[in-house]
Amino acid sequence: MGVQPGSNLRIGTSGWNYPAGRGTWNGIFYPLPRARRKGFDELSFYAEHFNTVEVNSTFYGQPRPDVCRAWADRTPNGFEFSVKLYQKFTHPEMFEQTLARSLSKAVTETTPDLFSVARPNQADLDEFRRGVEPLAKAGKLGAVLAQFPPSFKEAPASREYLADLLRALHGYSVAVELRHRSWSDRIGETLALLNDFAAAWVQIDEPKFRFSVRQNYLPNVKGSYYMRLHGRNVAKWWRHEAADDRYDYLYSADELKEFSETADAARTLVKKLYLYTNNHFSAKSVANALMIKKQLGQPIEGEYPAEFVSRYPELSGIVIPARTSSE
Repeated sequence: MGVQPGSNLRIGTSGWNYPAGRGTWNGIFYPLPRARRKGFDELSFYAEHFNTVEVNSTFYGQPRPDVCRAWADRTPNGFEFSVKLYQKFTHPEMFEQTLARSLSKAVTETTPDLFSVARPNQADLDEFRRGVEPLAKAGKLGAVLAQFPPSFKEAPASREYLADLLRALHGYSVAVELRHRSWSDRIGETLALLNDFAAAWVQIDEPKFRFSVRQNYLPNVKGSYYMRLHGRNVAKWWRHEAADDRYDYLYSADELKEFSETADAARTLVKKLYLYTNNHFSAKSVANALMIKKQLGQPIEGEYPAEFVSRYPELSGIVIPARTSSE
């Protein structure tokens, strides 16, 4: 295996800002706040190490032009952001719950048609387009990720909704994450739908349950290939004290070989390949993304804090330790 710099391969993590909780990146990948030099910027630091990132914050709120413009300004040429769609597009029930929590009980009880606004419309789409336009203009917009919940099952209404959404997102490189097994049980129909709109079927690795989607990791379109590694923490996948506990999992080098080999083969068939590690607890996603880059012969760029190398000795001799102030 071997991939040259400047190729069609993009490897990074899902998110870059994890400031709180037991799984924080502070003191591991980033310096602790009190130890940061003046003007330290997490995104700029991250972009010294990877050429892409998957944006999760846009799932919780529509992308804003000023924020996206600042992201573009703080990253080098060639860096790409894959942007997750706002929850209103893919998780209507979750959006309804969020909406209900923000309104008084009296309002929700006296306005029975209130939740009709929980269905995305043209105004929502226009807002999304305006939000990501600065990234697109800068040549830094990667894929648009439509991540559906496991409850989104294959059915006529679901297919119709997905087709309408893909039609509305025409002009973007779209990747669709489908997690219920009903979609892979009818793989022919699913592929036909996605292929009609040149949308990549997101290949995912996560704990497998009876209803989990089954995939063969093959590219389904020539435009792009999109893979997400969520970790395999079966014990805490559904039952955990904090949401981040689900992603407390470090892949071994042997476990990663399957994905490195898949990426190496798939990249010869597509124009662009995106691979994101989402096991972000304590920057384990950073460690695993670097291990994949090493297996693919990609350059390991940037310097890494001593705490990171100590936490992940698998990377000793692979990454460049940060110089101390005395050096």
